[in-house]
Amino acid sequence: MKKGFTTGSCAAAAGKAAAYMLLGGVRKERIEIDTPAGGKYCPLIEETEICEDCVSCAVRKEAGDDPDVTDGILIFAKVRRMGSEKDGGRVMIKGGEGVGTVTRPGLDQPVGAYAINSVPRRMIENEVRQVMELFDYRGDLEIEISVPDGKRLSKKTFNPRLGIEGGISIIGTTGIVEPMSTEALIETIRLELGQIKALGAEIAVVSPGNYGMAYIKNNFGYDLDRAVKCSNYIGKTIDMAADMGFRRMLLCGHVGKLIKLYGGIMNTHSREADCRMELMAAAALRCGASESAARDILNCVSAEEAAGIYVREGILKPCFDHIMERTAFYLDKRGGGRIGIECMIYSDSFGMLGETEKAGAFMKEAKGGAGTAFEN
Repeated sequence: MKKGFTTGSCAAAAGKAAAYMLLGGVRKERIEIDTPAGGKYCPLIEETEICEDCVSCAVRKEAGDDPDVTDGILIFAKVRRMGSEKDGGRVMIKGGEGVGTVTRPGLDQPVGAYAINSVPRRMIENEVRQVMELFDYRGDLEIEISVPDGKRLSKKTFNPRLGIEGGISIIGTTGIVEPMSTEALIETIRLELGQIKALGAEIAVVSPGNYGMAYIKNNFGYDLDRAVKCSNYIGKTIDMAADMGFRRMLLCGHVGKLIKLYGGIMNTHSREADCRMELMAAAALRCGASESAARDILNCVSAEEAAGIYVREGILKPCFDHIMERTAFYLDKRGGGRIGIECMIYSDSFGMLGETEKAGAFMKEAKGGAGTAFEN
């Protein structure tokens, strides 16, 4: 699959090209930069505007085969001379139109800063300084990064949830976009954990997806700004939460995902493991179901349907008592003694199916930390 280049690489390339045209007086059609991953990036330069003291140009984002909402957008850099060359030499980076502003703690940049992350900032500065040295320029340069379509596109990203307002982020740790990047998803989970930690949360409240988040909000009144969506990466999320110093974590999700924890499966994506019916049939047999009932479960197409057979057979409670006991065992094993983990599993049809011993207490404490009163 074809790789792409990050918004950080695009910003650095545009910044270098604009600096070259400003200081060298020569129009550039392409520019080459180094990426942190070690490769080169040599994009076309578009939309060039040259003035006496500033140059603006753009690089078009290339996402490769990654389904990125920013694919094809133009990322601009405007480079401007600032002051005299005496005692200069600074490279000052700021955001412009369509670049978001950080409004909550716990992210790569402090509250109030433009959402241009540390690695892209270093890339921009390093590439621009090469040009300054080439032309023996000793003054200051201001680099303004802008994305004219950034405000609209930001609504399709994680930025509103992370508290980045007004535009997209200029990001990337390697400069390269890997198709369907697991790394990018895990980095987003890490950012959300760090953010709620910075907001004072002592319990990491986590759910795999939007439905689980809605369940937490609708049934417990929990503030979703203080919850983290972990997708399929439950094991990785446990590891990161423990590394960050969380001592407790509460996981809440739909039976279709979390039943896999009963088998010790910590990445719940179907391409990693999809043994939901086998696990539910095993729990049913363990709790006295007939061979016929187990066969019915194996023929189900969803965990909701299988839970319906538990209800039909009158074994819902004993099955989920057993499932939650084994789930707690595997979660504790993954936590390795560094973090206490409780779990709640629900279904759309039957509500709360099961919870580990201290799950309710964890929710109550988490809500107390969020400044709201707990209600059953």
